[in-house]
Amino acid sequence: MENNLENLSDKMHDAQETVKEKLSDDIKYSGDKVSEAILNAKEKMPNITPTPAGMKAQSSANDLKSRLEWGEPAFTILDVRDRESFNNGHIMGAMPMPMEQLSQGIEPSPSLALNRDIYIYADSDDRTSEAASQLRNSGFANVSELKGGLEAWKAIGGPTEGVVESMSPPSAGDYNVISRLSESANQ
Repeated sequence: MENNLENLSDKMHDAQETVKEKLSDDIKYSGDKVSEAILNAKEKMPNITPTPAGMKAQSSANDLKSRLEWGEPAFTILDVRDRESFNNGHIMGAMPMPMEQLSQGIEPSPSLALNRDIYIYADSDDRTSEAASQLRNSGFANVSELKGGLEAWKAIGGPTEGVVESMSPPSAGDYNVISRLSESANQ
């Protein structure tokens, strides 16, 4: 039992060090004052706070939602659908970046630093994969394809915003967490 606790403590320490390194890189490349403040706060915190799993090449809606719920800083959600689709509804906090804009090339910025974690979604998993490849080819290192896109996000009750989203009343199932979880597990 003690050995398991020591292993868990070591893993938590390693995860925290990884987060600190990513934040340090963000600060170094983008001059992001918020990331700098978070890094300083994390250094002063006791080493007991676990962090969520790191980036994967492909992520589920649950992976992204758990990362948001952890309050993990320094990542961006990109919606690469057309502007009208984005305006009608998107994952809350997502940035619009239509495929046409991606194909013209992207310049790194504070919200899109080359080493920043980026979750990307489109109308289909194929389009998402295509957009992720374009980002990776442009030098972005930490790009994760959100499998199932907006529909998968809605299926787990993730927050959305947009014109159509604000006019659509929630269904009875939106408030039934147990049925949503069982539906999500069956997908």
